[in-house]
Amino acid sequence: MAVVLGIETSCDETGVGIVSGGRLLGAALSSSMEEHARFGGVVPEIAARAHLESLVPCVRAAFERAGVGPSEIDAVAVTSGPGLATALQTGIAAAKAYALAWDLPLYGVHHLAGHVAADTLEHGPLPPRSVALIVSGGHTSLLLLGDLARDPVVHLGDTRDDAAGEAFDKVARLLGLAYPGGPAVAEAAHDGDPGAVAFPRAMLGDGHDFSFSGLKSAVARHVARAGDSLAVPDVAASFQEAVADVLTRKAVEACLGAGVDTLVIVGGVAANRRLRELAAERCRAAGLTLRIPPPGLCTDNGAMIAAVGDLLVAAGAPPSSRHLAADPSAPLSRARTRD
Repeated sequence: MAVVLGIETSCDETGVGIVSGGRLLGAALSSSMEEHARFGGVVPEIAARAHLESLVPCVRAAFERAGVGPSEIDAVAVTSGPGLATALQTGIAAAKAYALAWDLPLYGVHHLAGHVAADTLEHGPLPPRSVALIVSGGHTSLLLLGDLARDPVVHLGDTRDDAAGEAFDKVARLLGLAYPGGPAVAEAAHDGDPGAVAFPRAMLGDGHDFSFSGLKSAVARHVARAGDSLAVPDVAASFQEAVADVLTRKAVEACLGAGVDTLVIVGGVAANRRLRELAAERCRAAGLTLRIPPPGLCTDNGAMIAAVGDLLVAAGAPPSSRHLAADPSAPLSRARTRD
């Protein structure tokens, strides 16, 4: 079986993973999140500089944890899009250097396909057909999947405005909570009443697309009206419930409509406990199998990129050109990105 080195630098995490035959051998991760917190969001040039400083140490750490050396690597996979342009370029430059120095094939991988592949490291190969709900800071999509390495990815629905994770960040800012918003809102919601505020559920019963900008605006109006009497835990819990409600309802409907019996939920927001609980409850009621990777594999990491590379090598996919370039807005049509 091939041994694949994966590199992820699409945003503020520098991730390196080593995968072989669907098994994670070793990984390392470095985050520049604290450097961005005072700005309330990711600053691309700060992220790129952090990747530059962290990549080689992360590669060394991943090798040490995997118990392998460069001579045992058979291919290099790297996120080539979507993401922040300068951050992507840093990872691609490193991946090209390693592939050239070690005379190995290079695979440009789509970041979102990586999130899907991360689940295979925990639960094994995907079934022949499944639906994936990808929920992250920049993406919210429902996808119909076949063989991730061979088949095209079919979009059943996407967000028309804010992604779910982006909505969490914006609502956290409205409530005076820390960045990143997802964990901060979830922590505040723990002591709140999810039924305290009747926030809207956008686009229920209206296809598989999503919209969260109206929900965010509803929170802003509630905060403005409440003034000093604002109950942050109740608002956080009610907002979180509205997001989880829409995501899980639409995901289950998509599975039933496509005649698919497996739902895979991935991406940073998939680490949210309430989303996981509600998805499990609704999948049980609908007779669906639910797959969600552990929280550590939900957020950006190098293991997920190595997992896609591992699948591509096993499927005999042609490697990418040495002219592989960053594509910050790469559409998801296949796991391997265009050169």
